[in-house]
Amino acid sequence: MRPTLRAGAFLFLTFAAGVNASAQTHPYDHVHLAAPEPATAVAWYRAHLGAQPGDLPDRVQFGKTIFAFSQSATAQPSEGSAVDHIGLSFANLEAKVKELEAAGAKVVTPLREVPGLFKLAFVQDPFGVKLELVEDPELLGFHHIHIRVPNPEAALAWYMQMFGGERSKLKGRIDAVKYTDPDVWLLAQKADGAPRSQGRAIDHLGWRAANIDGKIAELKQKGVNITGEPRDVRDLRIAFVEDPSGVRIELVRRPAGK
Repeated sequence: MRPTLRAGAFLFLTFAAGVNASAQTHPYDHVHLAAPEPATAVAWYRAHLGAQPGDLPDRVQFGKTIFAFSQSATAQPSEGSAVDHIGLSFANLEAKVKELEAAGAKVVTPLREVPGLFKLAFVQDPFGVKLELVEDPELLGFHHIHIRVPNPEAALAWYMQMFGGERSKLKGRIDAVKYTDPDVWLLAQKADGAPRSQGRAIDHLGWRAANIDGKIAELKQKGVNITGEPRDVRDLRIAFVEDPSGVRIELVRRPAGK
């Protein structure tokens, strides 16, 4: 067992005892993906997934959430890793699945309807990112993140302890943490021994923090694995940590208004 996993279990017990983590809420910020040619991936996401232009050529946006692409010819597919897939929601899923298949996506699981939930399908984009496509009119666009962890309950509690959010159930059925402004669901699936996300097609997740140095100091006190100390990049202040199950996480402070 990794030391940070023991720390995560301790935090879960603390949360279960009634500690209120709501004061620690951090807005969700970005997903960092890998592709052999970022410009090609950007064009594909804009043409077929409805993404909007980002503030730099290597990224797109779904609402306020940034999808950034780094160049990598060796990144492994996201399926089976600590960040298995991300979810996008569309008003007409049947038409979208047909469009994506024609545009080079591989259909992993054909479209089906889950009673009491929504229509869904799984595809892999041309760059190795596994996407769950859903038809959820309550949240169109970027919909959810799905991680694979040994203990889903402890993992969701860990994220609430570190980044806040609201403990909830997606459609009243699936345990999750909900982040708002922008809206996104964090879901956790039980899986032992999932590879770390770094170096996969979904390399890392990102949350915002107003004080990066202060947040990293706080996380160190909580036993979190710090994999990149605070530093400045362009007009940003960033740092990297890893959750107890191998999910790489970037913390970022952006200038006011961005």
